[in-house]
Amino acid sequence: MSYGAHVVSTARSLVGSTLFGIAFTVGLHYYKGMVMGLAIQTVMAPLNLLENALVKALFLGSGIKPDGRIFNEKAASELTPDDEVVDEQGNPVVPRQLAAGGAAGGKKGEPSLEDIILDTWDMGNKADLGPLMKALNKKNVNYQTKEDSWTSLMILAGLGASGTVSAIRTLKEMGADLGITDKEGWTALHWAAFHGSLTAAMELRSETKLLAVKDKDGNTPIDTARKEGNNNVADAYEEVLGENKKSK
Repeated sequence: MSYGAHVVSTARSLVGSTLFGIAFTVGLHYYKGMVMGLAIQTVMAPLNLLENALVKALFLGSGIKPDGRIFNEKAASELTPDDEVVDEQGNPVVPRQLAAGGAAGGKKGEPSLEDIILDTWDMGNKADLGPLMKALNKKNVNYQTKEDSWTSLMILAGLGASGTVSAIRTLKEMGADLGITDKEGWTALHWAAFHGSLTAAMELRSETKLLAVKDKDGNTPIDTARKEGNNNVADAYEEVLGENKKSK
């Protein structure tokens, strides 16, 4: 976000927490009849405000300037691989995509994770999974695209590109959540079912609880596979369900 929006957002958070603290402290002391404690807090409150970053910026001369770092901000060039960066919606963003060189190792103008996900999908069965796998880590593996809420795992489940199964396994090891749904209510298992990706279906089908998940139209992954004529995927899903019933 812009620096101005960042300051406003952080200031609101600080003011809110301060007002809550005042109300809670006064209420507690009044309820308990602790007059001396309330008197001490009354004296200490102005002194504590002097240490508040927002108060210092507004009333003690430092001002609100992009280079002022009043909330200990970092410039893009100062980001490290250990920093977690999120967009305005709270979705993780790969730090190197934002950095203009420097410690994060990225270059200005590099594609965002969102772009990489969409570009990988657009390439279909000829997709090179290298850029996507390089951009992913434990922090952003469950990132969802803004328009359709797709995850990297979903598009891999729908692709027939070389290395898909290995990539799916890697994402699962990173902590990919197979239960996440897109705007259609599809999980990665629905994606494999709709696109007839048998190899992906075989890799994902062990998540038997997700085979019961219904999309917005009320279809499970098996229903979706049958409707699309991808009976091999539907059979693979049903096979694991049958095995589970026998084991019980």
